[in-house]
Amino acid sequence: MRVVIAEDNALLREGLVLLLNSAGHEVVAVAVTGPEILPALLEHRPDIAVLDVRMPPHFRDEGLCAAREARERIPALPVLVLSQYVEESYAAELLSGGARGVGYLLKDRVGRVDEFLDALERVAAGGTALDPEVVTELLTRRRDTPIGSLTPREREVLKLMAEGHDNATIAKSLVVTERAVHKHIGNVFLKLGLPPSDSGHRRVLAVLAYLNSPQSSHS
Repeated sequence: MRVVIAEDNALLREGLVLLLNSAGHEVVAVAVTGPEILPALLEHRPDIAVLDVRMPPHFRDEGLCAAREARERIPALPVLVLSQYVEESYAAELLSGGARGVGYLLKDRVGRVDEFLDALERVAAGGTALDPEVVTELLTRRRDTPIGSLTPREREVLKLMAEGHDNATIAKSLVVTERAVHKHIGNVFLKLGLPPSDSGHRRVLAVLAYLNSPQSSHS
């Protein structure tokens, strides 16, 4: 796939280029400052953009702003955002515009090559990929909501769903049957007040939207 990278750290940037090229992907452009990102995306219209959240010149949220604007100009552009720390507000902002084809990973995850490439391909295909640490943080902060009524197993299933995994992968990870996973997901939907008929990618979007909604605390 064709990839645009935006990363100011030279070591990580070159590492990403090498990793992606080695995996058979094509890095069509590299941006090292915030203002360079949008023009590169508009010119190359890649299959996916891999963007650092904090970029020069101000090291605030230049990458996130570029991602948001790019998705307005190029609808459904898959974006995988990298961050040094768990910053819930950034994850929520990414998801608020529609979570299809978005990912939010901690930079440490890049070092886990197989996990990173799997997340990259999942996002490029229109899926979601939230870093496990981000999901854990989201779930932990919402214990006073209906999330708190979930059983430990249901929370495990929800966590894996939020990371973007399908039923078969969840079943394998938890060493249970897909039928059991389906039942747990039904219980999660019931407790969170989500439509039980939602399936596939839409159910993940529904759960992510719920977790990141400011209104979720009063449900």
